[in-house]
Amino acid sequence: MTNTMLLSPPVANDKSPDSQEGLSPDLQRTPFTHPSSASHDPPPVTLTPEQETKYHSVLNTVSSWTTIANASAANAPTSPITDAERMWLTRECLTRYLRASKWSVPDAIRRLLETLTWRREWGLIEHTADYISIENETGKQLILGYDIDARPCLYLNPSKQNTEKGTRQLQHLVFMLERTIDLMGPGQETLALLINFQQMSSGQSPSIAQGRQTMNILQNHYPERLGRACVINIPWFFWVFYKTISPFIDPTTKQKLKFNEPIRLHVPPEQLLKTHGGDVEFLYNHDVYWPALNQLAGERRKKQEERWAKGGKRIGESEVYLKGGDEKSIDESKAGTVDEVTEKIHEMQTTETSMQQPLETQ
Repeated sequence: MTNTMLLSPPVANDKSPDSQEGLSPDLQRTPFTHPSSASHDPPPVTLTPEQETKYHSVLNTVSSWTTIANASAANAPTSPITDAERMWLTRECLTRYLRASKWSVPDAIRRLLETLTWRREWGLIEHTADYISIENETGKQLILGYDIDARPCLYLNPSKQNTEKGTRQLQHLVFMLERTIDLMGPGQETLALLINFQQMSSGQSPSIAQGRQTMNILQNHYPERLGRACVINIPWFFWVFYKTISPFIDPTTKQKLKFNEPIRLHVPPEQLLKTHGGDVEFLYNHDVYWPALNQLAGERRKKQEERWAKGGKRIGESEVYLKGGDEKSIDESKAGTVDEVTEKIHEMQTTETSMQQPLETQ
């Protein structure tokens, strides 16, 4: 695992911590770019022969898609599938939907198509960093550090709520989920959710409708993305809320919830905020953190797009390859296999010729 690296913040303005006297120069102000040496990489995922067969069935179907519905309504207009949507359909994406569908090929295909339509209808492309910016001005959500399994950590701090309940709050959560995915390393498919209810009032809690909509988005459109969720400083009214939405939470997801456990057990202290039991002193300054986060995520996405284009723009491409890991692209792997077969045939022909030569000279 690489050593911890920091992203240099943008040039400070009058609101920057650098311009305020008395603040420690050791304050963390921007995202960590890599896990610490205390984290370990996830083991590679392998499929059984039966699962591999089902994966190829899904791959063959989605590879034939040429148009996608622009809305979930019946008879909604369609438009051609985009390069961004084709790149989203990675090998790991298809297997995540298969796992979430209990390895039912028809269910996985249906859910993949529904998510592509949802991503269009939701407006992921239109929800830019500038549009979402106001929602994060108080730092109520942070992407900072990695847990012991090298999952990027997304902090939710409800007490810092700064906007009225509405659709943009959910758009903000989806935006941050997408940025957290951008910061996942090669081979990593899941994130760690750290929720701190300290100083939160009952009036700041989401509505039941918001809770159900959030669960619907997470379970239907980000399946198999939650690695663990640590919830601390839980107030009494949370349990009322949790009891109401609990029936809508998948049993597998419930097993990943950790209530009031020391988060240091799950996140290396050198990458965990002090407010959550770690060693990191952090001061949120929106003018520093927000552009740094989006610059880092944008750079990661650009590199993935470049690798995808270099690899031949293939549906079913490896996320390990796209994120700069040690796997080859689909085209490179196929070319290597063809070369190996060609070399083997050449060796066999050479051996056969050398064995025949003495007979011909006699």
